[in-house]
Amino acid sequence: MEIAKIGEFGLINRLTQEIKPKNASTMYGIGDDCAVLNYPDSEVLITTDLLMEGVHFDLTYIDLQHLGYKAAMVNISDVFAMNGTPRQMTVSLAISKRFSVEDIEQLYNGIRLACDKWNIDIVGGDTTSSFTGLAISITCIGEARKEDIVYRNGARDTDLICVSGDLGAAYMGLQLLEREKSVYYQMVDEAKKKGKPMPDFQPDFSGKEYLLQRQLQAEARGDIVQKLREAGIHPTAMMDVSDGLSSELLHICKQSDVGCRIFEKQLPIDYQTAVMAEEMNMNVTTCALNGGEDYELVFTVPIGDHEKIEQLEDVKLIGHITDQKFGHVLVSRDGQEFELKAQGWNFDK
Repeated sequence: MEIAKIGEFGLINRLTQEIKPKNASTMYGIGDDCAVLNYPDSEVLITTDLLMEGVHFDLTYIDLQHLGYKAAMVNISDVFAMNGTPRQMTVSLAISKRFSVEDIEQLYNGIRLACDKWNIDIVGGDTTSSFTGLAISITCIGEARKEDIVYRNGARDTDLICVSGDLGAAYMGLQLLEREKSVYYQMVDEAKKKGKPMPDFQPDFSGKEYLLQRQLQAEARGDIVQKLREAGIHPTAMMDVSDGLSSELLHICKQSDVGCRIFEKQLPIDYQTAVMAEEMNMNVTTCALNGGEDYELVFTVPIGDHEKIEQLEDVKLIGHITDQKFGHVLVSRDGQEFELKAQGWNFDK
């Protein structure tokens, strides 16, 4: 069905008619000029992301439901990175004519799946037309007690540096998708030159399922935040790994006026990530440090929490905070020291 058949308000009604508030802080959601929220005893956390087709996602290899899920999760992840609890979300879409009502329903299904997983209310948003493809703007609203919020500027000398999950898998999943896309387009070009029908192409993803999952189905690590709370651990600084571990760690160090020392042998890297990096003649440590889109948590804790951290599943101790004068150091497997550099996303790419 063409979106023009039901119009903007018809589309909004179709996407949101079954949405019912789940949080007590949601006084009034979709249906008026503004949502009404109530946080009498908490600080309010607000984060927003804008995702542009051709810049942040490629619909050649991600379906709309997975895209919606990922778009929501990257915002949810930011709230968890502040040690908060996500509660509400607004969703704004710029849509070109090539998308049908059913397409946007699939996108919204993914967003709702992510929200349902973390008990988040969709409370508003906007839709508009686009001449340049699909754009998704999501704002996530959360809460936290003032004393519980974790900023980037709290790391101190001797704090331990920890990271959840594993690193580099999402980046290698992207490389895998780009490789298969390139192979397909080469086959299409050959077929056109020879006047043959379009090829029946099946991408080669065997044994790489985990990498695809990490790229296409991002997961916010609210489970790690909960584990830290249950263990009585309050991080001194924390970020989610969206642009790469190096970039995030340097942000923490800059805002905390400290240095850091991390160890290559301690970096958590999945087997499939290492195999894929070798296949593509890439340095797996570089991928783990700079790949981005892992949406794991990197955080610092007081040295006195060492024993507690070692008992936490899916959390790895990778180094420690130092005095600022010692710089930002990566210690290689053979004991050499290198300056840690951020090679994540920037406007030049």
